[in-house]
Amino acid sequence: MKAERHKAILKLISEQEINTQWELVEKLKEVGFNSTQATVSRDIKELGLVKVPVGEHKYRYAAPPRHQVENVYGRLVRLFQDSVVSYDYSENIILVKTLPGTAHAVASCIDNIGWEEVLGTVAGDDTILVVVKPKEAVETVMKRFKALS
Repeated sequence: MKAERHKAILKLISEQEINTQWELVEKLKEVGFNSTQATVSRDIKELGLVKVPVGEHKYRYAAPPRHQVENVYGRLVRLFQDSVVSYDYSENIILVKTLPGTAHAVASCIDNIGWEEVLGTVAGDDTILVVVKPKEAVETVMKRFKALS
């Protein structure tokens, strides 16, 4: 429910000028989400929404700007060397084991490196699932991982 509400919020603020939390509560009601102002306030914080100017003394909610991580490859090399314990694959899934608490950082770098064979990652505390497409590309990604170690 929360993820669906978050999607709805992002869609609403991208399509409409929403200036206050109360306006957002009302717009959410119109699309089927009965939320309180307190819930919307938490959602805004979790989504990292920002207020951007739209005129003199007037602001609207917007999604945070996506920032490009500098030197993703260099960071991935360091993280792999410092955090990755092992990696192996089955079919089109690569399982990467990391030190506890480091999987999200490694997965974020893998997601941002721009390897077209990698559809995405799912990270836990110390485990990452890397989804590769097509299946034949797993060997290529495994070679890249080996070069990082």
